[in-house]
Amino acid sequence: MGNYKKNSITLGGAVGLGTGVMISAGIFALLGQVAELSRQWFPLIFIIGSIVTGFSAYSYMKMSQEFPSAGGIGMFLVKAYGKGTIATAASLMMAISMIINQSLVARTFGTYTLQLFESKQPGFLIPLLGVGLIVFSFIVNISGNTFIQSFTSIASFVKIIGLSVLALSGLWIVDFALPSPQSGAVNQDAGTLNLIAAVSLTILAFKGFTTITNSGAEITKPRKNIGLAISISIIISLVIYLLLAWAVLSNLTIDEIIKAKDYALAEAARPAFGGYGVWFTVILAIIATITGIIASVFAVSRMLAMLSEMSLIPEANFGLKKSVQKNTLVLTVVLAIILTVTLDLTRIASMGAILYLIMDMIVHFGVLKHLRHKVGANPIIVTIALILDGVILSAFILLKIKSDLFVVIVSGIIITLLFVVEKLYLNRKSK
Repeated sequence: MGNYKKNSITLGGAVGLGTGVMISAGIFALLGQVAELSRQWFPLIFIIGSIVTGFSAYSYMKMSQEFPSAGGIGMFLVKAYGKGTIATAASLMMAISMIINQSLVARTFGTYTLQLFESKQPGFLIPLLGVGLIVFSFIVNISGNTFIQSFTSIASFVKIIGLSVLALSGLWIVDFALPSPQSGAVNQDAGTLNLIAAVSLTILAFKGFTTITNSGAEITKPRKNIGLAISISIIISLVIYLLLAWAVLSNLTIDEIIKAKDYALAEAARPAFGGYGVWFTVILAIIATITGIIASVFAVSRMLAMLSEMSLIPEANFGLKKSVQKNTLVLTVVLAIILTVTLDLTRIASMGAILYLIMDMIVHFGVLKHLRHKVGANPIIVTIALILDGVILSAFILLKIKSDLFVVIVSGIIITLLFVVEKLYLNRKSK
């Protein structure tokens, strides 16, 4: 079996895992993309994203109280739809979206690390550094839950304090004045479609709360602490996102943020700290991305292990016979490395958002149709979450059809293959 240890993760450890995933690539890699889409509404778009995430998190909290499990979302979907194609394919969509997020974190790590060097560096160093981070996360993850939660909790605390200092210093330079962004670019008005698409990216920044649900059976007093840890993680992340976005917009114009894009936060640190600001930001980015990928790999490997133990997916076998979870850990790391080497940051984020939102809608529909009475969920809240996801997903796909059809096509192929291959596999198993 997965060799899970009940009561091995405290409330603080769960919050550390959640914020570890949220405050990583979400703020370092997505700031420029969110600013480009939302323009004059940046950073208020993060508040909207947190509200949408709050509605979404409600379903997960209610199911965590009823079904605390190391498989998290995978278990929730099985409870809603049974051991079939829908539950397994949706679970794999969640796993893939998290693995995509790991590659986003890894490439962000490479992008920010190269900012330490003044001369232009070869492009292949970004994925190479990202692969090194993924390998390091694998080493940490095989060290056991106690070390993982201690490492991520301490690193998350250092990261949060550091980012707060960075943001407040940037705001102090401008006397905490509210920004009035001026942009010399055309199309200053963001437009409704772009604004909704920007919300989808902020949701990607907040979705790290699902890491907590995937560790449910290992958290102390799970029925109480899972929901509490999710709420605390979202609130902490929102505060940090708002402070940083405010500071960035106070020190850079929208055009400057878009130009810097993947390293906008480093550029925004220059007015307050000079050349040292880049070093300070890069160090925080390294800490943030390390904690993010460790926590994400931790969660995905557990969900895949649960699906494997339930015979819903083929069992991964990399020679680690004593633990299904360690084999799925290797599988998770291998897939993350492949994506890190093959995709850029913008496409990684877009594909992750599409897969996550579709999976999220399947979860909400399952709760609404099959589980709302059992878990005591308010159907109005769940319906609102479902509608919000649908509107945001539709707008984001329309935008990507116009700007990057490749992302939509690849996402569609992945989703179709998941359902078709899983259906064939389960039919073969039944025979």
